[in-house]
Amino acid sequence: MFLKSTYNEILKIASKPRSYIGIAAITLIISVILLAMWLDGITYISFITAPFEQSLSFTGNILNGNLMAFIILNMLIIHVPLLIAFVTGDLISGEGAMGTIRLLLTKPISRTGILLSKYLAGCFYTLIVLLWMALLSIFVSKFLFGPGDLMVLKSDGLNIIQAQDVGIRFFYGFIVAYLALIMIATLSLTFSCFSDNSIGPIISTMGMIILFTIIGTLDVPVFAKIQPLLFTTHMAAWRSFFEDPIPVEQIRTSIIVLFVHIIGLLGIAIYKFNKKDILS
Repeated sequence: MFLKSTYNEILKIASKPRSYIGIAAITLIISVILLAMWLDGITYISFITAPFEQSLSFTGNILNGNLMAFIILNMLIIHVPLLIAFVTGDLISGEGAMGTIRLLLTKPISRTGILLSKYLAGCFYTLIVLLWMALLSIFVSKFLFGPGDLMVLKSDGLNIIQAQDVGIRFFYGFIVAYLALIMIATLSLTFSCFSDNSIGPIISTMGMIILFTIIGTLDVPVFAKIQPLLFTTHMAAWRSFFEDPIPVEQIRTSIIVLFVHIIGLLGIAIYKFNKKDILS
């Protein structure tokens, strides 16, 4: 019954037009970036390499698919949470807004089972969005620009990653990025349990992301102790896979913090949904 309920929830997500807004937006943005770099990418590369040309000599295909994928991911990863929340924030509140929440709870499955079905459906949608972004950013970029070493610009210089090592770094990077997006999906689902309209959870999710991001970037002593505990501090942990050497302990800490937030928020969502009054 649980698997059937999860399948039905996936079909619900697939039947809503809003579910395709994120995919369409990602497709459009990536297409624009690829077109711009195809037409004038050399100027962009010259801007990046200009400070190092006196001390370094650059050869080979610098403007390659790996670099394009890295640029696209850095641009999109801060916008994708909004696209995810746009769908997952509607999973519970949308039922309340349409008045179908009572009918939903008459099914021969527990409230916890219903919530987890919706949650897994939201995680599946998140995976589809991320895989689509990976397909366009990596494979299409490599098709257009070809393979090559990845040049990562850092605050203290350049990090050159050999082409044969880039693939595995992208793989693990996407796994951690997926975990960060699951965190956003869990947050918006939790807010959805407290609301009967779809706008509230979406705004609340983005508001919390903005607030925690500001707190995390402020160099104020009073925030220093809580900054490592904020989920926004660890949402960009995927970038650590493109450092040399890879900061394994730092990545492990980020994964633990994200998991703790996910489990805690999911627990709150289950508790609230089980206590939800469907008669009012």
